[in-house]
Amino acid sequence: MARQLDAATREALVERVRFYRDLGLTEFYRRPVDAALLAAEADETQSAPVYTEAQPPIARPNFFGEEPAISARKSITAPPEIGGAVPASDRAAALQIIRDELGDCTRCALHKGRNKLVFADGDPNARLMFVGEGPGADEDAQGLPFVGRAGQLLNNMIAAMGLKREQVYIANVVKCRPPGNRTPEPDEANTCTPFLFRQIDVVRPQVLVALGATAATYLLGHRQPLAGLRGRVHAFRGMQLIVTYHPAFLLRDPRQKKEAWADLQMAMKELGLSKAATSR
Repeated sequence: MARQLDAATREALVERVRFYRDLGLTEFYRRPVDAALLAAEADETQSAPVYTEAQPPIARPNFFGEEPAISARKSITAPPEIGGAVPASDRAAALQIIRDELGDCTRCALHKGRNKLVFADGDPNARLMFVGEGPGADEDAQGLPFVGRAGQLLNNMIAAMGLKREQVYIANVVKCRPPGNRTPEPDEANTCTPFLFRQIDVVRPQVLVALGATAATYLLGHRQPLAGLRGRVHAFRGMQLIVTYHPAFLLRDPRQKKEAWADLQMAMKELGLSKAATSR
Protein backbone atom coordinates (compact mmCIF):
# COMPACT_ATOMS: atom_id res chain seq x y z
CA MET A 1 0.00 0.00 0.00
CA ALA A 2 1.37 3.41 -0.98
CA ARG A 3 2.17 5.73 1.92
CA GLN A 4 0.07 8.91 2.07
CA LEU A 5 2.14 12.09 1.74
CA ASP A 6 1.99 14.46 4.66
CA ALA A 7 0.75 18.01 4.00
CA ALA A 8 4.21 19.63 4.12
CA THR A 9 5.73 17.16 1.63
CA ARG A 10 2.74 17.47 -0.68
CA GLU A 11 2.96 21.27 -0.70
CA ALA A 12 6.72 21.14 -1.33
CA LEU A 13 6.16 18.85 -4.33
CA VAL A 14 3.43 21.12 -5.68
CA GLU A 15 5.71 24.16 -5.43
CA ARG A 16 8.60 22.31 -7.11
CA VAL A 17 6.42 21.25 -10.06
CA ARG A 18 5.10 24.83 -10.40
CA PHE A 19 8.69 26.10 -10.30
CA TYR A 20 9.74 23.83 -13.18
CA ARG A 21 6.59 24.72 -15.13
CA ASP A 22 7.25 28.45 -14.78
CA LEU A 23 10.80 27.95 -15.99
CA GLY A 24 9.27 26.59 -19.19
CA LEU A 25 10.02 22.94 -18.46
CA THR A 26 6.60 21.81 -19.61
CA GLU A 27 4.79 18.79 -18.26
CA PHE A 28 6.58 16.04 -20.16
CA TYR A 29 5.41 13.46 -17.63
CA ARG A 30 1.81 13.96 -18.74
CA ARG A 31 2.42 12.97 -22.35
CA PRO A 32 1.05 9.57 -23.40
CA VAL A 33 3.46 6.66 -23.78
CA ASP A 34 4.22 5.77 -27.39
CA ALA A 35 3.36 2.06 -27.43
CA ALA A 36 4.95 1.52 -30.86
CA LEU A 37 8.25 2.95 -29.65
CA LEU A 38 8.18 0.80 -26.54
CA ALA A 39 7.41 -2.27 -28.65
CA ALA A 40 10.38 -1.56 -30.90
CA GLU A 41 12.65 -1.21 -27.90
CA ALA A 42 11.29 -4.47 -26.51
CA ASP A 43 12.16 -6.27 -29.75
CA GLU A 44 15.72 -5.06 -29.46
CA THR A 45 16.26 -5.78 -25.79
CA GLN A 46 13.78 -8.67 -25.26
CA SER A 47 13.22 -7.24 -21.81
CA ALA A 48 11.51 -3.87 -22.03
CA PRO A 49 7.84 -3.92 -20.95
CA VAL A 50 5.16 -2.78 -23.37
CA TYR A 51 2.18 -0.80 -22.08
CA THR A 52 -1.09 -1.60 -23.79
CA GLU A 53 -4.65 -0.41 -23.33
CA ALA A 54 -5.22 -3.35 -21.01
CA GLN A 55 -2.07 -2.49 -19.03
CA PRO A 56 -1.81 1.32 -18.84
CA PRO A 57 1.22 3.13 -17.46
CA ILE A 58 1.22 3.85 -13.74
CA ALA A 59 -0.63 7.11 -13.10
CA ARG A 60 1.42 10.06 -11.87
CA PRO A 61 0.67 11.55 -8.45
CA ASN A 62 -2.41 13.77 -8.49
CA PHE A 63 -0.65 16.89 -7.15
CA PHE A 64 -3.07 19.49 -8.47
CA GLY A 65 -6.43 17.87 -7.76
CA GLU A 66 -7.36 17.25 -11.40
CA GLU A 67 -8.47 13.90 -12.81
CA PRO A 68 -5.43 11.56 -12.55
CA ALA A 69 -5.94 9.71 -15.86
CA ILE A 70 -5.20 11.80 -18.94
CA SER A 71 -5.10 9.63 -22.04
CA ALA A 72 -3.76 12.30 -24.42
CA ARG A 73 -2.96 15.97 -24.55
CA LYS A 74 -5.24 17.88 -26.89
CA SER A 75 -3.66 20.23 -29.39
CA ILE A 76 -3.71 23.98 -29.02
CA THR A 77 -6.43 25.63 -31.04
CA ALA A 78 -5.09 27.96 -33.74
CA PRO A 79 -5.74 31.65 -33.03
CA PRO A 80 -8.80 33.05 -34.83
CA GLU A 81 -8.56 35.61 -37.58
CA ILE A 82 -7.91 39.15 -36.44
CA GLY A 83 -11.14 41.04 -35.82
CA GLY A 84 -11.93 44.39 -37.35
CA ALA A 85 -10.61 47.54 -35.72
CA VAL A 86 -12.91 49.12 -33.13
CA PRO A 87 -12.87 52.93 -32.68
CA ALA A 88 -11.45 54.02 -29.34
CA SER A 89 -14.79 55.52 -28.31
CA ASP A 90 -16.54 52.16 -28.81
CA ARG A 91 -14.06 49.80 -27.16
CA ALA A 92 -15.62 49.77 -23.69
CA ALA A 93 -19.00 48.88 -25.19
CA ALA A 94 -17.42 46.21 -27.42
CA LEU A 95 -15.76 44.59 -24.41
CA GLN A 96 -19.06 44.64 -22.55
CA ILE A 97 -20.66 42.77 -25.43
CA ILE A 98 -18.03 40.03 -25.05
CA ARG A 99 -18.65 39.92 -21.30
CA ASP A 100 -22.39 39.68 -21.84
CA GLU A 101 -21.90 36.86 -24.32
CA LEU A 102 -19.86 34.95 -21.74
CA GLY A 103 -22.69 35.36 -19.27
CA ASP A 104 -22.68 32.83 -16.43
CA CYS A 105 -20.34 30.65 -18.49
CA THR A 106 -20.63 26.86 -18.23
CA ARG A 107 -18.71 26.01 -21.42
CA CYS A 108 -16.03 23.96 -19.62
CA ALA A 109 -15.66 22.14 -16.32
CA LEU A 110 -13.90 25.03 -14.57
CA HIS A 111 -17.22 26.74 -13.88
CA LYS A 112 -18.10 24.03 -11.36
CA GLY A 113 -15.59 25.25 -8.77
CA ARG A 114 -15.51 28.97 -9.38
CA ASN A 115 -16.90 31.70 -7.17
CA LYS A 116 -16.74 34.57 -9.67
CA LEU A 117 -15.85 34.72 -13.35
CA VAL A 118 -12.79 36.95 -13.85
CA PHE A 119 -13.13 38.82 -17.14
CA ALA A 120 -10.47 41.56 -17.14
CA ASP A 121 -9.49 44.88 -15.61
CA GLY A 122 -8.12 48.16 -16.89
CA ASP A 123 -8.29 50.70 -19.69
CA PRO A 124 -10.07 49.58 -22.90
CA ASN A 125 -7.78 51.97 -24.80
CA ALA A 126 -4.55 50.80 -23.15
CA ARG A 127 -1.33 50.76 -25.14
CA LEU A 128 -0.01 47.98 -22.91
CA MET A 129 -1.81 44.73 -22.06
CA PHE A 130 -0.81 41.86 -19.75
CA VAL A 131 -2.07 38.28 -20.08
CA GLY A 132 -1.62 35.77 -17.28
CA GLU A 133 -2.61 32.15 -16.78
CA GLY A 134 -5.78 32.14 -14.71
CA PRO A 135 -7.41 33.45 -11.54
CA GLY A 136 -6.20 32.41 -8.08
CA ALA A 137 -8.11 32.38 -4.82
CA ASP A 138 -8.11 36.17 -4.33
CA GLU A 139 -9.13 36.77 -7.92
CA ASP A 140 -11.88 34.17 -7.69
CA ALA A 141 -13.23 35.91 -4.60
CA GLN A 142 -13.14 39.45 -6.02
CA GLY A 143 -13.82 38.83 -9.71
CA LEU A 144 -10.75 40.82 -10.78
CA PRO A 145 -7.40 39.62 -12.21
CA PHE A 146 -4.15 39.94 -10.28
CA VAL A 147 -5.35 41.23 -6.92
CA GLY A 148 -3.45 38.83 -4.64
CA ARG A 149 0.26 38.77 -3.81
CA ALA A 150 1.20 38.21 -7.45
CA GLY A 151 -1.07 41.11 -8.36
CA GLN A 152 0.70 43.40 -5.92
CA LEU A 153 4.00 42.51 -7.55
CA LEU A 154 2.51 43.13 -11.00
CA ASN A 155 1.35 46.55 -9.79
CA ASN A 156 4.94 47.27 -8.73
CA MET A 157 6.23 46.13 -12.11
CA ILE A 158 3.76 48.45 -13.86
CA ALA A 159 4.79 51.34 -11.59
CA ALA A 160 8.45 50.66 -12.37
CA MET A 161 7.61 51.22 -16.03
CA GLY A 162 6.27 54.64 -15.16
CA LEU A 163 2.61 53.66 -15.54
CA LYS A 164 -0.40 53.10 -13.32
CA ARG A 165 -2.50 49.95 -13.24
CA GLU A 166 -5.46 52.00 -14.50
CA GLN A 167 -3.51 52.73 -17.69
CA VAL A 168 -3.03 49.09 -18.74
CA TYR A 169 -5.41 46.22 -19.54
CA ILE A 170 -5.10 42.87 -17.73
CA ALA A 171 -6.66 39.52 -18.59
CA ASN A 172 -5.96 35.77 -18.32
CA VAL A 173 -5.96 32.71 -20.55
CA VAL A 174 -8.89 31.24 -18.58
CA LYS A 175 -11.51 33.21 -16.72
CA CYS A 176 -12.35 30.70 -13.98
CA ARG A 177 -9.99 29.46 -11.29
CA PRO A 178 -8.57 25.96 -11.96
CA PRO A 179 -8.80 23.65 -8.93
CA GLY A 180 -5.80 24.08 -6.67
CA ASN A 181 -4.40 26.72 -9.04
CA ARG A 182 -3.26 23.98 -11.39
CA THR A 183 -2.37 24.67 -15.02
CA PRO A 184 -5.46 24.91 -17.25
CA GLU A 185 -6.09 21.81 -19.32
CA PRO A 186 -5.97 22.29 -23.12
CA ASP A 187 -9.72 21.84 -23.52
CA GLU A 188 -10.33 24.48 -20.84
CA ALA A 189 -7.89 26.96 -22.36
CA ASN A 190 -9.08 26.27 -25.91
CA THR A 191 -12.64 26.98 -24.80
CA CYS A 192 -11.73 30.30 -23.22
CA THR A 193 -9.06 31.76 -25.52
CA PRO A 194 -11.43 32.75 -28.36
CA PHE A 195 -12.91 35.30 -25.94
CA LEU A 196 -9.41 36.42 -24.94
CA PHE A 197 -8.43 36.97 -28.57
CA ARG A 198 -11.59 39.02 -29.09
CA GLN A 199 -10.61 41.16 -26.10
CA ILE A 200 -7.13 41.62 -27.51
CA ASP A 201 -8.51 42.59 -30.92
CA VAL A 202 -10.82 45.17 -29.35
CA VAL A 203 -8.20 46.77 -27.10
CA ARG A 204 -5.53 46.37 -29.78
CA PRO A 205 -2.63 47.41 -27.52
CA GLN A 206 0.69 48.41 -29.00
CA VAL A 207 2.49 45.91 -26.73
CA LEU A 208 1.19 42.69 -25.21
CA VAL A 209 3.15 41.04 -22.37
CA ALA A 210 2.64 37.30 -21.80
CA LEU A 211 3.16 36.47 -18.13
CA GLY A 212 4.54 32.95 -17.94
CA ALA A 213 4.74 29.86 -20.12
CA THR A 214 1.01 29.11 -20.21
CA ALA A 215 0.08 32.56 -21.48
CA ALA A 216 2.88 32.45 -24.07
CA THR A 217 1.80 28.99 -25.23
CA TYR A 218 -1.83 29.86 -25.91
CA LEU A 219 -1.12 33.28 -27.38
CA LEU A 220 1.55 32.08 -29.79
CA GLY A 221 -0.16 28.76 -30.51
CA HIS A 222 2.71 26.40 -29.78
CA ARG A 223 4.64 25.01 -26.83
CA GLN A 224 8.20 26.21 -26.34
CA PRO A 225 10.35 26.65 -23.23
CA LEU A 226 10.19 30.14 -21.78
CA ALA A 227 13.94 30.56 -22.28
CA GLY A 228 13.44 30.32 -26.04
CA LEU A 229 10.71 32.98 -26.06
CA ARG A 230 12.15 35.63 -23.76
CA GLY A 231 14.63 38.28 -24.80
CA ARG A 232 13.02 39.21 -28.11
CA VAL A 233 9.98 40.93 -29.55
CA HIS A 234 7.44 38.72 -31.34
CA ALA A 235 5.15 39.99 -34.09
CA PHE A 236 1.62 39.20 -32.97
CA ARG A 237 -1.69 40.18 -34.60
CA GLY A 238 -0.37 43.56 -35.70
CA MET A 239 1.21 44.33 -32.33
CA GLN A 240 4.38 43.50 -30.40
CA LEU A 241 4.40 40.59 -27.95
CA ILE A 242 6.99 40.17 -25.19
CA VAL A 243 7.27 37.12 -22.93
CA THR A 244 8.39 37.28 -19.31
CA TYR A 245 8.02 35.43 -16.03
CA HIS A 246 4.71 35.25 -14.19
CA PRO A 247 4.73 37.38 -11.01
CA ALA A 248 3.83 34.29 -8.96
CA PHE A 249 7.06 32.68 -10.17
CA LEU A 250 9.03 35.79 -9.24
CA LEU A 251 7.63 35.56 -5.71
CA ARG A 252 9.01 32.02 -5.50
CA ASP A 253 12.35 32.93 -7.08
CA PRO A 254 13.11 36.66 -6.60
CA ARG A 255 16.51 36.17 -8.27
CA GLN A 256 14.72 36.27 -11.63
CA LYS A 257 13.34 39.78 -11.08
CA LYS A 258 16.35 41.24 -12.86
CA GLU A 259 15.58 39.16 -15.94
CA ALA A 260 11.91 40.15 -15.79
CA TRP A 261 12.92 43.81 -15.57
CA ALA A 262 15.00 43.40 -18.73
CA ASP A 263 11.88 42.05 -20.48
CA LEU A 264 9.82 45.01 -19.29
CA GLN A 265 12.48 47.40 -20.54
CA MET A 266 11.97 45.93 -24.01
CA ALA A 267 8.29 46.72 -23.67
CA MET A 268 9.14 50.24 -22.53
CA LYS A 269 11.34 50.73 -25.57
CA GLU A 270 8.52 49.67 -27.90
CA LEU A 271 6.16 52.06 -26.11
CA GLY A 272 8.65 54.94 -26.08
CA LEU A 273 8.60 55.16 -22.28
CA SER A 274 11.41 56.70 -20.26
CA LYS A 275 14.14 54.41 -18.96
CA ALA A 276 14.56 56.55 -15.88
CA ALA A 277 12.90 53.93 -13.65
CA THR A 278 15.38 51.63 -11.93
CA SER A 279 15.23 47.90 -11.32
CA ARG A 280 12.84 46.83 -8.57
